[in-house]
Amino acid sequence: MTTRPEIHLQFAPELRLFVPSERCQGRTAVRTDGSSSLGHVIESLGVPLTEAGRITVDGTPTPRSHVPRAGESIDVYAVERPQHIPGAPLRFLLDVHLGTLARRLRLLGVDAAYFSEDIGDPALATHSAREQRVLLSRDRGLLHRRELWAGAYVYSDQPDIQLRDVLGRFAPVLAPWTRCTACNGDLKEATKAEVSAHLHGGTERSYDVFAQCTVCERPYWRGAHHARLNAIVEEAVRDFGPTSPTSPTSPTSPTSPTSPASPTLPRPAPRSADA
Repeated sequence: MTTRPEIHLQFAPELRLFVPSERCQGRTAVRTDGSSSLGHVIESLGVPLTEAGRITVDGTPTPRSHVPRAGESIDVYAVERPQHIPGAPLRFLLDVHLGTLARRLRLLGVDAAYFSEDIGDPALATHSAREQRVLLSRDRGLLHRRELWAGAYVYSDQPDIQLRDVLGRFAPVLAPWTRCTACNGDLKEATKAEVSAHLHGGTERSYDVFAQCTVCERPYWRGAHHARLNAIVEEAVRDFGPTSPTSPTSPTSPTSPTSPASPTLPRPAPRSADA
């Protein structure tokens, strides 16, 4: 009978929420089957590979494909930040539980697809692969799916912290006020006449500067949520710039010649479109 090799494995503190409590106290012994890769061993202990960064074996950086041998000492580190995702422009896909985060990313001009209904884990993972989007989720099981193109665990259930987590991890270029918070489409300048069919009487009388989504035709103007949304934007730009050179420097600058969305603030809207 073949003896199962015993290795000694330690996870970085950031990864210990994924593993059983008995493996959170430093280096622990793990018996493997002698044929599985190091990546498979890490996943079998509960850590999604989306969250595993550098791996060392006896102090030497080692690929996930390595088959561990008896007596090896293995360290698994968290993903280094900012994390570069090669192979495609940085775009995101968020699961059904992250609607507020999706709207805040869009407010900042970040491409963030989102399904408001639960389409199921296989469909989400397939969509991630088809469009080469980084899937953001708090569902650990979803991040283990093989068909996933790229993914990341969202560590908090608080939208403010979630946003800072994603911006700090991926450092996307920000382009505030350029994307529809409802459908992720691009915004363009619009005249009052162009959006009048979508306005109520009071809004039409009170505002003169508008933008409109090029996809869903939703109109935008500086409404009741201006101060709150502007605070989100200012904090993100201050802490996680840079911004796109074509993005507005100020949402209150309707005459800016370089930013068609500069006068746009999401309108008072149903909760589904609020940031």
